[in-house]
Amino acid sequence: MQYLEDLAVGQESYFGRYEVTRDEVIEFARKYDPQPFHLSDEAAAKTHFGRLAASGWHTCAMTMAVIARRVVETEQAGLGSPGVDELRWLKPVYPGDTLHVHSKIVEIRPSRSKPEIGSFRSATTVTNQDGEAVLSFTSIVLIRRRPAD
Repeated sequence: MQYLEDLAVGQESYFGRYEVTRDEVIEFARKYDPQPFHLSDEAAAKTHFGRLAASGWHTCAMTMAVIARRVVETEQAGLGSPGVDELRWLKPVYPGDTLHVHSKIVEIRPSRSKPEIGSFRSATTVTNQDGEAVLSFTSIVLIRRRPAD
């Protein structure tokens, strides 16, 4: 189990990859972001995207899928997150792209009011197969502290 005490400022992690498919881009858009450039090649061709592009919210969801799988696999003592800061969609994500999720811990702090938990801030960058950054954000993660023996 990984606890707050096992983390260090500057620690970097690679969470894994995600293959973006056309069917999933359209399915997500139909349900959650039905703008024409997320649903149709023809409509997207008339925009700055030039072709069918994933919703930024879909990019966030794909990123979360990669992070959550890794957190579960490594048995992190995580307690969820109160939110993210500085969310930026930097470049379009297209069907056929492969997303890679990286993070770096930028701050660690024990809770002053709840000694059994703490939090850390992590700068996350998602790149495509060409190494171009497509998404960035800073997350705040709540995590348990190591129990006393």
